[in-house]
Amino acid sequence: MTNEAKLMSMEEAVRKFVTDGAVIYLGGWAHLYPYSIVFELIRQKKRDLTLVKHSPELMADMLIGAGCVRKLLFGWVGNAGIGSCHAFRRAVEKGIPRSVEIEEYTHFSLGARLKAGAMGIPFLPTKSLIGSDLVKYNQVAMIMTCPFTRENVCVVPAINPDVGLIHVQKADAQGNAQVWGVIGDTKDGAFASNKLVLSAEQIVPTEEIRRDPNRTVVPSFKVSAVVEQPWGAHPSYAQGYYDRDNDFYVDYDKWTREPEGFERFLTEWIYSGTDNSDYLKKLGADRMQRLKPRPFMSSSVNFGLYG
Repeated sequence: MTNEAKLMSMEEAVRKFVTDGAVIYLGGWAHLYPYSIVFELIRQKKRDLTLVKHSPELMADMLIGAGCVRKLLFGWVGNAGIGSCHAFRRAVEKGIPRSVEIEEYTHFSLGARLKAGAMGIPFLPTKSLIGSDLVKYNQVAMIMTCPFTRENVCVVPAINPDVGLIHVQKADAQGNAQVWGVIGDTKDGAFASNKLVLSAEQIVPTEEIRRDPNRTVVPSFKVSAVVEQPWGAHPSYAQGYYDRDNDFYVDYDKWTREPEGFERFLTEWIYSGTDNSDYLKKLGADRMQRLKPRPFMSSSVNFGLYG
């Protein structure tokens, strides 16, 4: 695939690679959540999605409230600053706007499923579920006896999502993507996914990527689509670009306590525009400026060249 074929608009990337009924991995770990891609899923009214994410916070809540989700593999849906999300609770407790099937994990055990998928092995063992009721109610986790220690361990099967959605700080047009700060399960989720849609704060020349190769978390051969999307992780944060918008989280909690408020949120923030540029206009230049961090540069590294 040529560089030009991978570099595309958000609308085209989602339309081309995310189908109704797909199993979706959502990247990020409190940091670099792919919100702008999630907004496009909602705008395109994708349906019957299965979401895979240890803590999908507002992303899952928005998708569930918009009627996009059939099933959720997760650890917790909420945010430390606001608690449990309201659209998620309405769907699980009352079937509003539709019932959502849930499959619960610890963060580590769901990460182990992605790790196994990335490694190309059928399962991985973990002790993180033992002693909890999660094994009892989880549909796939099993207890087995370790053949070496004879101790009980929990095993979870590999998962290979149909498509992964991730946001990164830098990428080139081929999809070589760089992340710094909190990486979390982004690498494992990307490698486990059969296809990968990647949005980036900046698209930079390949030469710039090659000058700092250790920060390249995802290589181009794993990437299906590349989208340049500044502020694509808002309201979460992108290290070095903008801070977490805690006020947005608090406001979202207030806006979405009732179904009518949630619908107003969708109309005003997502459906009112055709892409993320309209979302950022509503966010406003003053607010965006307040979220920009002061520079705190790391030292340069001499990788050297022979010959």
